[in-house]
Amino acid sequence: MRGPMGAVIGRYPPSDGSAQMSSIIRHNRKCRDLVFLVIFIAFWVAMIVNSSFGFNQGNPSRLTYGLDYKGNVCGDKHAKPGLKELELKYWLNPNQVYLSGLKDNQFKLANARSICLLDCPIPYEDSLSWVCDYPDGDIRLSMDDWIDRNYDYYEFLTPELRNTSLQLQGPCYPVIFPSINVYWTCQFIARPSNVSLTHWQQMGGVKINEDIIIDKSIHKAINSRSSVFKRYMADIGKAWPVLIVCGGILPLFLSVIWLLLIRHFVAAMPWITVGLFNILMIAVTMFFYLKAGWIGNDSITPIIGEHDPYIHIIGRELHHLHAVAVIMTSIMVVSILTSIAIVRRILMATSVLKASHVAAKVIGEAQALIIFPVIPYTILAIFYMFWFSAAFHLFSSGQVVQNDCNLNCCAYDLVSKRVNCDRCCGYSIHYTPHIGVAILFHLFGGYWATQFFIACSSTVIAGAVASYYWARGETSPEIPFLPVFATMKRLARYNLGSVALGSLIVSFVESIRFMLESIRRRLKVAGTTSDNWFGKTVYHASRFFLRCIEWTIKSVNRNAYIMIAITGKSFCKASAIATDLIISNILRIGKVNVIGDVILFLGKLCVSLSTALFAFLMLDTHKYKSGHNKITSPLFPVLVCWALGYVVATLFFAVVEMSIDTIILSFCQDSEEHQGTAQYAPPLLIQTLDDQNEMQRLTQGPQSDSLDV
Repeated sequence: MRGPMGAVIGRYPPSDGSAQMSSIIRHNRKCRDLVFLVIFIAFWVAMIVNSSFGFNQGNPSRLTYGLDYKGNVCGDKHAKPGLKELELKYWLNPNQVYLSGLKDNQFKLANARSICLLDCPIPYEDSLSWVCDYPDGDIRLSMDDWIDRNYDYYEFLTPELRNTSLQLQGPCYPVIFPSINVYWTCQFIARPSNVSLTHWQQMGGVKINEDIIIDKSIHKAINSRSSVFKRYMADIGKAWPVLIVCGGILPLFLSVIWLLLIRHFVAAMPWITVGLFNILMIAVTMFFYLKAGWIGNDSITPIIGEHDPYIHIIGRELHHLHAVAVIMTSIMVVSILTSIAIVRRILMATSVLKASHVAAKVIGEAQALIIFPVIPYTILAIFYMFWFSAAFHLFSSGQVVQNDCNLNCCAYDLVSKRVNCDRCCGYSIHYTPHIGVAILFHLFGGYWATQFFIACSSTVIAGAVASYYWARGETSPEIPFLPVFATMKRLARYNLGSVALGSLIVSFVESIRFMLESIRRRLKVAGTTSDNWFGKTVYHASRFFLRCIEWTIKSVNRNAYIMIAITGKSFCKASAIATDLIISNILRIGKVNVIGDVILFLGKLCVSLSTALFAFLMLDTHKYKSGHNKITSPLFPVLVCWALGYVVATLFFAVVEMSIDTIILSFCQDSEEHQGTAQYAPPLLIQTLDDQNEMQRLTQGPQSDSLDV
């Protein structure tokens, strides 16, 4: 059984017997859950070591640009030879590209000879043009001269080298097919130049295959899952100004405005929130329609720079936008119908407004509550800058290794002055299993840290509001600022371990759900999922069960943080106290919590959807639609801005959310300690939670009204 908390909360006589009352919340506490604090600190040390590995081994340029036949990253000014501004990957031998596209051939496109160029070559209209290998050996040209000559030094070749070039063994190769810049890769267009082909045949060159396979082979490599994922990661890095503005500054501004509005316009906020949510849902969905090409002519294109308007190339990113547009349409329809359904509930939920009035009064008295979320916001902003930078390096930290191939990839080596068939295989980035583990560890650490800072913020807010409640809302120098900083001091000194445990539980459950979902998708792709009704029932039931566990744990954690702030108990003990209070008063507080949480959740979505909308607008400018900063798709930057906006909104909305929950839990404890009559609660709160007629209307719904008539 839970004992009374009179010695823990509320004003009480000091131990020396003097008449002066002591502080609102007892300060003589003990350090709790120290083991988990040690685990959290050790985890941070491991995060730093893990990130150091990424910074040491990673190169974010690999996420955007390809590798040449020497293993250099295109555009790398430190490569040998220097490849500054040479960012486009071009395959020299068209027959090797053709062979890589044949189903029965073992030749891989990664082993085809490729170099880095400034632009994609196109055939001449009246003669045969050439693209030659990097100048070396007896070719006395600088890289700048080689670029100025359009990569062509065929006229300087000896008869021997001209003969090997006609055998497609280099060092010069004919430009037969036009090519176009697709995601910094020169993709061949299977329309050979008749003039160039005729000149090639007249010179005695070997047969060049003209099949459309030469087009599909490169297109398939560009649109492989790994390539698309790398480009998505690169998009996030290129759009870092958008992340700062739309994922950091904008949600901070909108959240503060929302807090000020709810302080002064409590009654109107549910209606404003629901209406704004639906408008933003429609606006964001329409932007997805625009970028997917279903509305207007502003769909994303994989082609970079100017090109023939009759050439149409579709990347996998466009298909992803189509899928997201369909999902957003479904969510939009459900949200609008749900909003219509809860209108009557909002009309009847005057108790939510009354509880919000009490919370608004607390915020007005303890004004530091509005300012306090800036502290965890700043800490999270610094953490995210470090975390994202380390993530880019980890995702690009694979080792560049030469492929192992036993195929005919012979090419002339200008240094050794002979045709080399020994080490002519291409290079690729090899990701070892420990890199995958490091990435998963980094992702888990980011989520745990986020939950930890949110939990710390919630605990501080709960402690400040509890101080206000148990002081009977007295206006004294202790109320405006001191409770916030006093609670921060108690948290840092006694309860960081408890907060670390609570955030770890949430992160662990989320990780399990993510892994099970990943396994399900892999099984679905492999075609091994069960198609019978029993298998589908088990699958959907397990997903629903995990969702329920996740929601329950988050709810229990939130209330546990409140009791930790008030009582100083360990996490498990505080969870038990909070759960006992909620179960004992479920009918009394359920009506406020359910609809109140829905309105606050919609408010968070309004902030995050606003950030997504502004991210779309910023990414639609010329800066991100051409040149070096061109993003392949707005999908990932918008999703990241949405997630960051939601996290920032959670920090600030916790002021209202935790204020309401803390007041309600304090009210329940107050009532139990005083035979059902709360002694410390404001009159408006007593009227709200003791109104039995309204409770019946909210719990029974419209039918009860019709029966009364």
